[in-house]
Amino acid sequence: MELDERKLKILQTVIQNYLETGEPVGSRTISKATDLNLSSATIRNEMADLEEMGYIVQPHTSAGRIPSDKGYRLYVDHLMQEKEKEVEDLKSELLEKSDRMDQLLKQAAKVLANETNYASIISAPAVHHNKLKFLQLSRVNEHQLLAVIVVEGNLIRNKLLNLDGEIDDETLLKLNMLLNTNLNGLSIDEINLGMISAMKEKAGIHSTLISQVIDEVAESIKADDDLEIYTSGTNNIFRYPELADGKNASEIISTFEEKQELTDLVQGTLQSENNTGIQVYIGAESPIANMRDCSVVTATYELGDGMRGTIGVVGPKRMDYKKVVSTLKAMKSEMDKLYQGNQK
Repeated sequence: MELDERKLKILQTVIQNYLETGEPVGSRTISKATDLNLSSATIRNEMADLEEMGYIVQPHTSAGRIPSDKGYRLYVDHLMQEKEKEVEDLKSELLEKSDRMDQLLKQAAKVLANETNYASIISAPAVHHNKLKFLQLSRVNEHQLLAVIVVEGNLIRNKLLNLDGEIDDETLLKLNMLLNTNLNGLSIDEINLGMISAMKEKAGIHSTLISQVIDEVAESIKADDDLEIYTSGTNNIFRYPELADGKNASEIISTFEEKQELTDLVQGTLQSENNTGIQVYIGAESPIANMRDCSVVTATYELGDGMRGTIGVVGPKRMDYKKVVSTLKAMKSEMDKLYQGNQK
């Protein structure tokens, strides 16, 4: 017999409370812990049905119930199915968004170059100061677990973890709950040694696995994906005699083609927590050696959920700063609208 939504909700509450406390769960606890708005009598009737169906059992010393193996199995399968679907939906959504965003950013770079008559750069939004959203440990085989780690910005990372011995479903479920309860919503700076020690103590013989998972979470939060940078209007450099000199032009064009120094510029901009306005680098102030005869003007756009990117203009030191700053401010504002449109 398939459980209806009400029975499933009650079963989930029984299991979650039992996993947290180790104590049998009564109807009063369930009425406080759920939003079902059911009387204690109705909850007792539903629990009696769940007991008859073999999902929960009543220890002879208590009026409360605890999960049976059958109850754990349903809970684990249901939980893993939900998380797997969530992860798959995220992956599909991100691939679709990424494709649309790629086209939008290329067009934005072109518009910026045309509007200013200088060279333009735009970086794809990247996650800044990631926080863990959730993680899921699932069995691959008796010797390996798959850790699926989702961080701020819905970035997903998968890591295979080797096991010293087999882990049963109940233990795996408890480890998932232990990790998510303690780590969700935290940045790497907020995961301290005291917290890790407490988690390892609760994990008992699986403390080494907890250490492995936390290491992978830390790597996922800190990891920088290859930064995608879009450029346009590099030929505009030749409009200005002071930059069109063979050596100057060659070095500037090379910087745009190789992009490594542009990447360093963008990362430096993004790492400045308060830098969400306009930054102007004139001549020798430029962090890019090959652009010491240029001026570089950048702005950081914010998309929420930790997502930030950089837009910029490169031109001669005699550039029209008023026009460039005005155009960048307008583009900075427009980026948010473009991203909102890309989300639909």
